[in-house]
Amino acid sequence: MSLIDIILLAIALGIDCLVVSFSQGLIFNNERRITSLKLAFTMGLFQGLTPFIGYIGTDSLYTLIVPYSKRIVFVIFFIIGMKFILEAFKPKEDTEEVKCIGLKCLISLGIATSIDALVSGASIKLTDTNLFLSMLLIGIASFIMSIIGFWSGNFIKNIPSKYLEITGGLILILLAIKSLH
Repeated sequence: MSLIDIILLAIALGIDCLVVSFSQGLIFNNERRITSLKLAFTMGLFQGLTPFIGYIGTDSLYTLIVPYSKRIVFVIFFIIGMKFILEAFKPKEDTEEVKCIGLKCLISLGIATSIDALVSGASIKLTDTNLFLSMLLIGIASFIMSIIGFWSGNFIKNIPSKYLEITGGLILILLAIKSLH
């Protein structure tokens, strides 16, 4: 993957962070600065580290899957992209139920939003992309997008997250198609 591809991947993966942080921004009125930083740090950390696990997991199977790597990358990005788009049309939970900022909840949100980043680690390995640069850019993008999401939710309480999820999904599908060339 090129640097632009890595940046697009980081943005697409950061969409989950943006949406989750947006929902938190809609409901938090107290301690907003510290809450937004805790949330963004957690999202950036989990999103930045989990591709490593996917990368290492792929390493043990590397020789078996190298001949099919372009197709596997296509399938991974396509499935994640379609998942984003399909989730955009699912009814959303009441944001009051999502409100949390304790350590247990932050870790849960970090894990939930980073599953796609875990899978992207395999794509990073299969395309011989620089792992540490990818992890850094994914983590930074997720941190920034979490901050943007939180404060957008706090100030603009009616942006439909559906469009953000669809955009993230389309970016991943475009990366999937590009991986076949």
